[in-house]
Amino acid sequence: MLDKHGTPLQPCTPARARKLLTKERAVVHHHTPFVIRLKDRTAADSETDGVEVGVDPGSKHTGIAVFTAQAGQRRGRYALQLDHRGATIRKKLEQRSAYRRGRRTRNLRYRAPRFLNRSRPDGWLAPSLRHRVDTTTSWVARLARWSPVRAVHVERVAFDTHALSAGKPLEGAEYQNGTLHGYEVREYLLAKFGRACVYCGATNVALNIDHVQPRSRGGGDRVSNLVLACVPCNERKSNRPVEEFAPKRAADILKRAKAPLRDAAAVNSTRWSLWQALDAVWPTHTASGGRTKWNRTRTALPKTHTLDALAVGKLDCITEAVRLVLVAGCTGRGTHARTRPDKHGFPRLRLPRHKQFFGYATGDLVRAVVPTGKKAGTHTGRVAVRATGSFNITTRHGTVQGINRKYVRLLQRADGYAYTTQPEGPSAAAR
Repeated sequence: MLDKHGTPLQPCTPARARKLLTKERAVVHHHTPFVIRLKDRTAADSETDGVEVGVDPGSKHTGIAVFTAQAGQRRGRYALQLDHRGATIRKKLEQRSAYRRGRRTRNLRYRAPRFLNRSRPDGWLAPSLRHRVDTTTSWVARLARWSPVRAVHVERVAFDTHALSAGKPLEGAEYQNGTLHGYEVREYLLAKFGRACVYCGATNVALNIDHVQPRSRGGGDRVSNLVLACVPCNERKSNRPVEEFAPKRAADILKRAKAPLRDAAAVNSTRWSLWQALDAVWPTHTASGGRTKWNRTRTALPKTHTLDALAVGKLDCITEAVRLVLVAGCTGRGTHARTRPDKHGFPRLRLPRHKQFFGYATGDLVRAVVPTGKKAGTHTGRVAVRATGSFNITTRHGTVQGINRKYVRLLQRADGYAYTTQPEGPSAAAR
């Protein structure tokens, strides 16, 4: 909630916001997240205690909670789950690299490879990792524009990737021994799988090394992702997931394959940069993941990203938690390229020169009220525009195609995110 000059005030409940809007004492300042601006009050005439923000950083999802804290008691006021797109960024960069490498070797326009002109500054992060830090910091800054943020609490956890890889606690010199201690890769796999194909069980045949999670689908070359397969099984499996190729043996094979450490490595790489970025603007307090779990357990809260954010740091009890969580999925702001390539990198189609049609652009948050026909009803979501005036609207229930522009009303311009809501609690954690 803001005063008439745009200064943040203490957050209010949805019921009070409805009353203020009904009495025309306030106007809608921002649709999602919902922010109102009072017309008859200033910050000098109001009592503002301030709020604090908790951040639970993750590789795929980050939980952010806004709460009030008095005498060790926390009261949740707002909850946000930020869905990152680091995996998409990494995939796009690899695709661009493959296109450029292909053009160099196809006798097309020659572009000399660069080697010695790529210096990296101190603290450099890969684009997929920098994205996680920047989006989290920008959302805390957004919340600080709409509420009086006094302090930030962030969980700065460090994952022991060596112990995760071993699947057991390690002590002393065991940290110096890797998975292949005393083995070569092929000898290790032969001993581990009894010199038999994991898919058909064939023995005394030529065996190839196969990836449980194919490299084309994000799998790595870690030894925990490698198995033995006979030549026919290896050729038939190709790049299909193991659940599709061998559904009966998939559970047993996946038990032997260990979880990849990519997510843990991403959190480890960004935890210091995130803390430094937040601490440069607001007083930032850090806490361990163990403290967060202890707080959540003794207050009988389920495991979710937003409730972890509410339980970060030192506290005595949590008296209230929100019931509805806003999920902001990072979608980006489109692309400057007007050409869509095929799988080989050659032009497939060209996009229009203009991004706006009839006053709308792809990604805008709109509401369409269709009175009659098969698509009758109210549809709220992100719009995909066409020059013909027939739009698609993606809602939380799916995509509705072919909505005429005359039924569409703009709610909010595109800001690079797709918004949905979900209930707080175990149902949200299952997602």
